[in-house]
Amino acid sequence: MGAQKRLFRTFLAALIFSCATNSAFAHETETQEGVASFYSDRFQGATTASGEPFDQQALTAAHPSLPLGSKVLVTRPDTGQEVEVLINDRGPFVNGRIIDLSKRAARELGMIRRGVAPVMVTLVN
Repeated sequence: MGAQKRLFRTFLAALIFSCATNSAFAHETETQEGVASFYSDRFQGATTASGEPFDQQALTAAHPSLPLGSKVLVTRPDTGQEVEVLINDRGPFVNGRIIDLSKRAARELGMIRRGVAPVMVTLVN
């Protein structure tokens, strides 16, 4: 019975630790892969989760879980284009998408015409 209790305690500790860490970025060197989109013009001036007005010309983005104020490098693996953005909002709220970019950031990634693009998101700070 002692071995089962130790095993259960180990499992419980691992479960608690995994819930306490950010699953998308458990370590600063990890990269998240998925699809990026960009904000519609109708959100220009809307209040972001950080409290500041959204600006299509700023290099900003929305991410569902990274701390507001984080900087990330967004890279298109298919073209090699990349841009560094500040996370100042929450989203995207569409299945399969991992980051929602300002129009300026999307332009720097060459994804305006397509609307979405495959990306890798790497935490900078």
